[in-house]
Amino acid sequence: MEEKRENKMGVLPVNRLLVTMSAPIMLSMLVSALYNIVDGFFVARISENAFNAVGLAFPVQNLMIAVSTGTGVGVNALLSRSLGEKNFDRANRTASNAVFLALCSAAVFAVVGGLGARQFFLIQTDAAEIVEGGTAYVRICCLCSFGIFLQITFERLLQSTGKTVYSMVTQLLGSLINIILDPIFIFVLDMGVAGAAWATVLGQIVSSLFSVYLNARRNTEITVSLRHFRPDREVIRRIYAVGVPSIFMSAIGSVMTFGMNRILIGFTTTATAVIGAYFKLQSFVFMPVFGLNNGVVPIVAYNFGARKPDRMLRTVKLAICYATGIMALGFLGFQLLPEALLGIFDASDYMLSIGVPALRTISVHFLLAGFCIVSSSLFQALGHGVLSLAISLVRQLVVLLPAAWLLSLSGDLALVWWAFPLAELSSLLLCTVFLRYVYKREILPLQ
Repeated sequence: MEEKRENKMGVLPVNRLLVTMSAPIMLSMLVSALYNIVDGFFVARISENAFNAVGLAFPVQNLMIAVSTGTGVGVNALLSRSLGEKNFDRANRTASNAVFLALCSAAVFAVVGGLGARQFFLIQTDAAEIVEGGTAYVRICCLCSFGIFLQITFERLLQSTGKTVYSMVTQLLGSLINIILDPIFIFVLDMGVAGAAWATVLGQIVSSLFSVYLNARRNTEITVSLRHFRPDREVIRRIYAVGVPSIFMSAIGSVMTFGMNRILIGFTTTATAVIGAYFKLQSFVFMPVFGLNNGVVPIVAYNFGARKPDRMLRTVKLAICYATGIMALGFLGFQLLPEALLGIFDASDYMLSIGVPALRTISVHFLLAGFCIVSSSLFQALGHGVLSLAISLVRQLVVLLPAAWLLSLSGDLALVWWAFPLAELSSLLLCTVFLRYVYKREILPLQ
């Protein structure tokens, strides 16, 4: 019976497994990144302030994604490990409790986001157009956040059992709906920034419903049962043992973005438009690598549970090579085509004068980031999410923000962008130290 239920993550050739697991997720995340760019393209046609409103809302959106994907990392790791150990009862309880946690998270964001959106923008600026547009955008995204939480949760359930093609389909569906509705809501229905928000949440809701359907009909290795919807303390503890560090790791990005916006707005609001454009553009480089990571985590976790260290190491080495290659291509694009990239967002001459050197300087850190991202996924898969958290904390809060603030004291905006490469260098050093520790503690004993 166990032979029949052996998962492909324990037997398929590693390179083929990594490609088949990751490629669909990478493709769907590329489409999601394309949505970010298309969304910015249309909003920028309203005005620079409208573009700034969406850009300043990014920390809130990133926080929702942090909670949902961070929890998903914990679910992925525990579910895949349970399948590797042939503990199918725990796998089912993990899946059911993942849905319970998604609904709880959505309820929290609906309340907090609905009540605190305006104050969030007033802290950052007093420009009326930015405050009004941003408040409407954040309120809609938070009140309808159940869409993104359920979408990501059920996608992770599909990924945990190796069915990444189905998770790709759900992401593609949501992104395409978003892209189609953006110009209709923003311009045809004249809803402005609020229209961009409605296009976003409707795409997420449709995608979540389809992912529920796919899990019910196609994901036969696990069962989401109503009788398991009551909280299981042990399962939730194990999910969050990995998930909470991952949540904080991603949430730190929200704090970093908020802090960078505060530093840059001291120069000019156009500088915040530049960093907003950068975050949309860099997603086209980073999203495929994050998709690669989503394939790495269940493979490593499964083979750790199955006590197959050679497959674990082979997976990580290949992932580092692929991630570094993707990042190198992104670096070349930012170096050679910065004017064209900023032109997507209807950049003025002044915005180009700030943005071109910004993109070229910031993108230097791409060359180091691939190694660091894959290393963090290994730590998460083996239950050492706190190491990933430490790396992210040091990179974004201990190094990047203080460095950006100190460089801003010079009065030269061009120097501020160098905070990104400096922070990535610190991340690289920590990853190297932590990799040696995890290898000796977790992998070497298996050999």
